[in-house]
Amino acid sequence: MKRVILLLLIVLFGTLETAPAFAQSGERYEVAQQQKRRTLFDLLFGDEQKQQRTAPVQQTQPRRTTPRQKPSAPKPTAALPPPKPTIEKAEGATRLAVFGDSLAVDLAKALDRFYAEDPNLVVIEQAVGSSGFVRDDYFDWNKAIAEEIAKDSFDVAVVIIGVNDRQEISANGETFSPLSDGWKSVYQARLNEFLGQLRAARKPVIWVGLPPMSKLEYGAAIAQISALHRLAAFSAGAEFIDIYDRFVGEDGQYASYGPDVNGQNARMRKDDGIHFAAAGADKLAFYVSQSVRTFYRGGQVMLAVADPLLGTDAAAMLRPPYQGQGQIRLLEVAGAVLPLSRTPDRASDLIAASSAAPAGEAGFSLDALVSAPAGRADAFGVGIDPAAEPEPASP
Repeated sequence: MKRVILLLLIVLFGTLETAPAFAQSGERYEVAQQQKRRTLFDLLFGDEQKQQRTAPVQQTQPRRTTPRQKPSAPKPTAALPPPKPTIEKAEGATRLAVFGDSLAVDLAKALDRFYAEDPNLVVIEQAVGSSGFVRDDYFDWNKAIAEEIAKDSFDVAVVIIGVNDRQEISANGETFSPLSDGWKSVYQARLNEFLGQLRAARKPVIWVGLPPMSKLEYGAAIAQISALHRLAAFSAGAEFIDIYDRFVGEDGQYASYGPDVNGQNARMRKDDGIHFAAAGADKLAFYVSQSVRTFYRGGQVMLAVADPLLGTDAAAMLRPPYQGQGQIRLLEVAGAVLPLSRTPDRASDLIAASSAAPAGEAGFSLDALVSAPAGRADAFGVGIDPAAEPEPASP
């Protein structure tokens, strides 16, 4: 009997576990899945059916297609201004030649820009980098200028040179250290020969001084070399342009930036502290153009310079045939030089005075004026030292 009751209980529990479960929701009926007996494997790794039931269903959204837009017209952009038309130079245009070292390259390019719209003036670059008046074995400027004069290749000469000349100079088998007395003597002789050839050929010369340099020691040497250029240009009657103060700062020292030709602050010098930047070269070209106007009058070169002493007592002074600007300025400073022994004219004499010089009174010679002893009123900074021993006369 006990076995029958036990068997009935087992069958009853079996039917309860396997009976389907029904769930009612509104008018729909869903048949629940039969529950599976959990095993040790399910306890350790999870129920596979439960994971499948709880896994989220990923819904894919329909792909949206954007309508293709028509290509829009390109937006108008700012265009560069058209290049300036090139002005053809006239056949008989004045030829302005720029001689010198690498500084002359910067100046020639700036002068070419300055006179680009002038058909009557053409700029000719005659610069040789790393050249100077010291290393004539590398490039001989006196020989080169003689060849250019013989070819008549220019009308006006502009010279800027000297940044490579702070080195030993050799002449007649001797070598002299930079800026020594022997060095200066040889250097001045080469400058005088160069300018003497231009003066004999009646070529106007504009000599540009050297600017300040960034390195103090090098700049001091270059300033001394530029002073020798000034003296040589003054003696040869050439126009000398001192540009040193034009390229310094408020403290009087080297400055990389400064006012340009329009008064705006701009870069004047390159990173090496020697050469000119574009704005600095344009500024230099402007200063040179002011001196070019002395000789150039829109198509012709004026060699004749007005005599400021005409009609004065100093008009009888002996002067070289070509009166350069340096000599004119010397005479303007000197004025009428009168002998101290001359009796001043009375007012009554001045009324009836004639333009002819009094008989028996000879005019002063230029040699007497230039060779005045140092310290005398008419020495003008180029006098001679009376205590210096005279140089022996050459046989």
